[in-house]
Amino acid sequence: EDMSPHMGCYGETTIETPNIDQLAKEGTLFRNAFITCPVCSPSRSAMETGMYQTSIGAHNHRSCRHDVKIKLPSHIKLVSEYFQRAGFYTSNGGMLNIGNLSKTKSGKTDYNFVWDKSVYDGAQWSGRKGGQPFFAQFQIHGGKSRSAKVPDPVNPVNVKLPPYYPNDYILRADWATYLNSIIQTDIEVGQIMKQLEDAGLADETIVFFWTDHGISHIRGKQFLYEEGIHIPLIVRGPGIKAGCVRQDLAEHIDITCTSLDLAGIRVPNHMQGRELFSKGAVAREYVFAARDRCDETVDRIRCVRTQRFKYIRNYYSNRSHAQPNRYKDGKLIMQRMRQLYAEGKLDANQKRPFLPTRPVEELYDLKQDPFELNNLAADRQHAETLAHLRTKLDEWIAETRYLGQIPEPILAELSSKYDSFFAIMEDPANRALARRMNAVWRSGQRGKKAIPDLLDALKDDRPGVRYVAALWLGNIAKPAKGMAGALEQGLADSADYVRVASARAILLSEQGPGDKALAVLVRQMQQSNNEVTRHYAAAALEDIGEKARGVLDAVKKAQKDKYEYVKRVTNRIVAKLDA
Repeated sequence: EDMSPHMGCYGETTIETPNIDQLAKEGTLFRNAFITCPVCSPSRSAMETGMYQTSIGAHNHRSCRHDVKIKLPSHIKLVSEYFQRAGFYTSNGGMLNIGNLSKTKSGKTDYNFVWDKSVYDGAQWSGRKGGQPFFAQFQIHGGKSRSAKVPDPVNPVNVKLPPYYPNDYILRADWATYLNSIIQTDIEVGQIMKQLEDAGLADETIVFFWTDHGISHIRGKQFLYEEGIHIPLIVRGPGIKAGCVRQDLAEHIDITCTSLDLAGIRVPNHMQGRELFSKGAVAREYVFAARDRCDETVDRIRCVRTQRFKYIRNYYSNRSHAQPNRYKDGKLIMQRMRQLYAEGKLDANQKRPFLPTRPVEELYDLKQDPFELNNLAADRQHAETLAHLRTKLDEWIAETRYLGQIPEPILAELSSKYDSFFAIMEDPANRALARRMNAVWRSGQRGKKAIPDLLDALKDDRPGVRYVAALWLGNIAKPAKGMAGALEQGLADSADYVRVASARAILLSEQGPGDKALAVLVRQMQQSNNEVTRHYAAAALEDIGEKARGVLDAVKKAQKDKYEYVKRVTNRIVAKLDA
């Protein structure tokens, strides 16, 4: 978990990782492996199915823990089920009692869909029958092992931070603790390999080592910069070339397909990963990644990367990268960075996450600029590259069924009509809806020039289109002819999420009846049967800032909502307005 390629075999010199380095000597190391989502539950959902999380509706972090249950269609199985059906013993274990496999407890799952626990036969592979082949996972705590007691711990003085972080002791100390967690991980890898060796199975077992996403830092976890999506990947075992370093691009869903392929199990046609070692395998020209809602924080970011360039699209370009998030804001490093930003002690690159807005598009030449500091999106010399990668991203969004482009409240509504999120996009009407919403979203990012188109989209007979139009009219917040009346009409829309977006737009643009809009947000936050809409209504009240003071008593009542994300947002509103 939460770990970037900071091991000896990847060039890290501050610490030693002999066991992971040994895996690399005995097998193949991938230098350009990437995750398809930089937060755990969507990443794991993609890993288990061999599919992009945006294709199966699993892209919003921990989205199957509330009233809306995400189901997979019958033809999409977890990878462990395919192994189980082929006669393998399947296990998923955590890192407790690694020295005694018989006491190993079940490992983390955290999948964003409903699944059957019977796909795992146990917590560790030693429960198999004699001679039975096995498929085992170990969920190592990795970067979350911040209290690890390791020999020769890292001295913060010796830590060199990336240039987008200030040379600050608190940040260096945190990074030193993170490096200690890698030492601990290396020890655990050695223990797992010793168990295989003691059982006489090491030479006939294929071992994969990788992480669910990058380090949990400001530009890492939850974001699509290299720090968030670049991961280690090492494969060793029979048939795997030893001491090999591969430079070709790989995605973590390729591990799923490769595992099945190496075990002689047919890779299902619906899987979107690729077999990394099969004869005739075609190298990837592009890798893709997506970030959506993380806990209570709504966002949508997409990227495509080649060997040299990365293109990032920020759908919520009107919001700061460092918009409020309880998980990240609880970290001392984030608190320290906010303090340094407030004191004016960060340079131009270091303060970028804290600026009130961000670019719609980012383009980086990773060969010349590995730390992604120089955005080339406006550079005419790179206009052709920008256009090419923009098109490739659009093609990927279409090929992966547009499901990731549908805002969560609308997915929640549609889910009641279909037996799975995947099935939503089997309906041509929904594909057309998603394409139109995506087009309106992209139009809105043009700013005030898009207002006429957005006002026209408010007249669409599909509530999803009206929602996106109202949302962006609020984001732009520029008065326009006819805007007040159109938004006021939206307060009585048939869809509760359109009412929320219209009320927010009225309050941000001051175009329309503010008191009426406030009343709508309170009513939706308190009374909506859809907890996702309650969350979005609370988020709209947070967006309007001081204007929410008049309904503070209602916000305080919502702090007792049964939905955790409503609680988190309303707690922030109360803390800010009732200080």
